[in-house]
Amino acid sequence: MTTPTTQPTPTTQPTKVLLLDVVGLTPRALADMPRLSRLARSGWQSSLGTVLPAVTCSVQSTMLTGRPVADHGAVGNGWYFRDLGEVFLWRQHHALVEGEKVWEALRRAHPGARVANVCWWYAMGMDVDSIVTPRPVYHADGRKSPDCYTRPAALHDRLTDRLGAFPLFHYWGPTASIASSRWIVEATRILLPEHDLTLSYVPHLDYDLQRFGPESPEARAAARELDATLAPLLDDAERLGVSVVVVSEYGITAVDQPVDVNRVLRRAGLLEVHTQAGMEYLDPWASAAFAVADHQVAHVYVKDADRFEEVRALLEATPGVDQVLDRAAQAAYGLDHERSGDLVLVAEPRAWFTYYYWLDDERAPDFARGVEIHRKPGYDPAELFFDPADRSAKARAGLGLVRKKLGLRYAMKVVPLDPRWVRGSHGRLPADPADGPVVLTSDASLRRETVAAADVHDLVLEAAGVPVAAATHH
Repeated sequence: MTTPTTQPTPTTQPTKVLLLDVVGLTPRALADMPRLSRLARSGWQSSLGTVLPAVTCSVQSTMLTGRPVADHGAVGNGWYFRDLGEVFLWRQHHALVEGEKVWEALRRAHPGARVANVCWWYAMGMDVDSIVTPRPVYHADGRKSPDCYTRPAALHDRLTDRLGAFPLFHYWGPTASIASSRWIVEATRILLPEHDLTLSYVPHLDYDLQRFGPESPEARAAARELDATLAPLLDDAERLGVSVVVVSEYGITAVDQPVDVNRVLRRAGLLEVHTQAGMEYLDPWASAAFAVADHQVAHVYVKDADRFEEVRALLEATPGVDQVLDRAAQAAYGLDHERSGDLVLVAEPRAWFTYYYWLDDERAPDFARGVEIHRKPGYDPAELFFDPADRSAKARAGLGLVRKKLGLRYAMKVVPLDPRWVRGSHGRLPADPADGPVVLTSDASLRRETVAAADVHDLVLEAAGVPVAAATHH
């Protein structure tokens, strides 16, 4: 009997990849991060050409689809939903992002490849094997408790039994701290060995760089603290032979000029409000024009085409506004999606846009003084502060937590209505590479001369050992 010759078995498994989003990572921050710097030295490092707007939802969606904003539709962290007549920020459902995602291309080359997402945005409904995303418990009496959503459902108890409840109040708000990034890193360490592609988002550099500015002692301390937190995960990846791709969405730059764009529109008779219980609320469908402020970019929706040039001229003359982009100008940035504003504003380098639309703080809605990311019709970085002008703010916050533990309703009215405390922002395309986003990989063979945000899609496939030509978009 003859012995059959053994044929080499084709590789059926991709190289495992960790796609780690260290938000706010720049060459300036990296100088205080020895463990990440060691990874870059053993692999390679490049600046990352981000997109406009340089904000989380837009940049992440570009990285995962390899497509410009005009194609995938995540035109910011929020926008005006014309079909609903409402402004919504921080929606979570993945169906809002159009186009094929990188794991779909990976699975074409490697059917059955397992994918995990730990806290990248638009996770709800994402077609991956494991999901972890912040999701509070909204109690019927109005209380909000920290928690997360997971898929599969059993992953929730597996993680919380080991790590405790997801530290939501350390993920955003005046008590935001390293605790949330630690939890995310430890959850990633648990899931990493079980998946072929693991996405992980760590937010820590967002906090003190916005609070105190990127050149502050607090910013340098935050970089050191995060580097120490990431070290065990990077060590795990090295031991397990996982290829690491580290990305950043934007760099945070120093600011000192808040621009109240909605107040400009209101004083010109363009923005409308309605009043309930003495509080003013934005009335978007009644307004001739209003802005959805998102860091250093704002989408301006103009209802009446006859007033378009009036709105444009008003905003071009507004101090702190650098660019006013109509549809044609948006196309040059790959931003001309139907969800975009009729005009898109870009702030000057040291300026940023507030969402404020009331003219008297006594008429501000009650949510303005709280951490209410889903109720505010724009982004509010003042949520990172206990009101410095209110000496009782921290004490009242503590009392509120006691009331919550007793099962009583409470309102955490501690956020300042004065924007001058904010020292860092982002959203513009960076002027200086030292303050721009970066990409690092553990694999030196992946080196490229330049990397755009849209290139991350193919970079991840190459790290997994998938020829990019075989993984073209469908």
